[in-house]
Amino acid sequence: MKSYSVLDSILSPKDVKGLSTEKLELLCAELREFIIDNVSKTGGHLASNLGVVELTVVLHKVFDTPKDEIVWDVGHQCYSHKILTGRKERFNTLRQEGGISGFPKRAESVHDAFVAGHAGTSVSVACGIAKAKQIKGDRHKVIAVAGDGAFTNGMIYEALTNSAVDCKNLVIVLNDNEMSISENVSALAAYLTKIRSTSSYFKAKDAVEETLDKLPIIGEHVKHAVKLTKYAAKKVLYNTNFFSDLGLTYFGPLDGHDINALTEVFERVKKLDQPCIVHISTEKGRGYDFASSNPSAYHGVSKFDVEYGLVDYVPASGFSAELGKYITYLAAKDERICAITAAMKDSTGLQPFAKRYPDRFFDVGIAESHAAAFAGGLAAQGMMPVFAVYSSFLQRSYDQILHDLAIEPQHVLLAVDRAGIVGDDGETHQGMFDVAMLSNIPKMVIYSPATLAGLRYCVKQALYQNNGPVAVRYPRGGEEKSDLDYLAVREDVKLVKNGHKNLLVSYGRMGHRAADAAKSLLKEDIRVSVLHLQKIYPLSDEIIEIMSEYDNILFAEEGIKRGSISEYAGNRLMEKGFKGKYAVRAVDNMFIPQAVPSRALELAGLDSVSLANHFRSDRQGGNN
Repeated sequence: MKSYSVLDSILSPKDVKGLSTEKLELLCAELREFIIDNVSKTGGHLASNLGVVELTVVLHKVFDTPKDEIVWDVGHQCYSHKILTGRKERFNTLRQEGGISGFPKRAESVHDAFVAGHAGTSVSVACGIAKAKQIKGDRHKVIAVAGDGAFTNGMIYEALTNSAVDCKNLVIVLNDNEMSISENVSALAAYLTKIRSTSSYFKAKDAVEETLDKLPIIGEHVKHAVKLTKYAAKKVLYNTNFFSDLGLTYFGPLDGHDINALTEVFERVKKLDQPCIVHISTEKGRGYDFASSNPSAYHGVSKFDVEYGLVDYVPASGFSAELGKYITYLAAKDERICAITAAMKDSTGLQPFAKRYPDRFFDVGIAESHAAAFAGGLAAQGMMPVFAVYSSFLQRSYDQILHDLAIEPQHVLLAVDRAGIVGDDGETHQGMFDVAMLSNIPKMVIYSPATLAGLRYCVKQALYQNNGPVAVRYPRGGEEKSDLDYLAVREDVKLVKNGHKNLLVSYGRMGHRAADAAKSLLKEDIRVSVLHLQKIYPLSDEIIEIMSEYDNILFAEEGIKRGSISEYAGNRLMEKGFKGKYAVRAVDNMFIPQAVPSRALELAGLDSVSLANHFRSDRQGGNN
């Protein structure tokens, strides 16, 4: 392992406090080198972490964690924090099974204040922690570090209106890097640019106050008069400051890579007994030319060669790319089709659509609830919106889907990306709950293809054979290969008959595992028919009739068991008077930890071997 002159001496945040500016700058350089080297081997979030190195070092120099608490938003900018808080030696296990998480986790360290995998939560959480500290008489600070992408999330503004109400120990850091994941495109981005362009006002303000403080007797009176007219002056200079008007003491904008400037302001903030916001400007991907020149590409990366970077970088591939290409193809013939993303244009495969139809493409920022309701408004006017969103982020728009899309049904297609087990990002990003969530909403229709051909079929069915809200869910990455060709059919359902007693039911990419399990059992003369579903909700009477003809049924589902399609199908069978054996293999009352998807499926008992073992262990397995 490579040695580092300063970083190797940092065993806890206390070791940062006595370092000179020169040593701190060297520490920052070594942190960047260490992060780049390790992430190139494990994969992870790179550009965001490279941008907050100086900020993290200064926060630990000035404040005293865990007494002072740092809430990261989103947690994918916490790598330097983890390294400085005693996890350097385990950093090579980042996002690996049994290793450290890519996000803050309280169970991992006392220095991690709160889990953070979704944007926009930090100010609300920090406000709650701050109020609890005040109630207990604890005067330590709570620092919410929010990237400006998080400031496109509406929850931030709900929290801001509350945070200035007696949260005296709250510090909000607005990390303004002009990015969320894709480029920021909101009015907020323009507003922050305006503030940055008026930084001379703040420098002048501090200079005037410093001069007045030095004047004997009269200085204090003049200073008081200046404060009384401060609002009018701000009005003239730059049309007021949104944050100040909410009651937050505003500092900035500061160079987020200037250690001395950051240290000076945070030392000042530490002494104040009032809620503050510190606005810093940082460069996402700083210190690694590939990442700084293309931060979207280096937001979340797989393993890569440090010297050559992501040579074959493709913004999206597999199901995500196919979704984007196919709706772009359909949009050429249908001007009603629109595409919506919540700051994930590249990752959800919508770049081709955005480039070809900019007037019908909408990036609303990290605002999934708004995206769903916005899509409803488009649909109410006869448009045909497609909202492409990760499964774990779709959870944030449940009320809008139920209230705004379903009650008076609006024809909106939810393209649910990263459905099922995602892998290395762990519990916060697994797409395990979308089916249970959506299938409980009246008038909802859900498709779940296993192949790219199936995806195209399901999207076309969803758009042109339905009238209300409809979801097409698909996994991360590309399609898997299976020895049985039935998975590519253009049908809602397909039955492969290998016998008349045993039936294995599945949908989505579980269809591949079902096919492989059935094939392996045939070699042992255990005959199991396979029922593969593409339209998974609602289930037709025909499907329930097919299932009821078998004596021994296993329904395998890559999702949470409670509220699942397998549970729903079982209830339908009971209502029909089914007397056979019915078993469900799904994720039962747990969150799936980080691991590569194949391993996570194995641990959940959803791999082909586990499915086959169900029939091997059943004495009816040999009946044909």
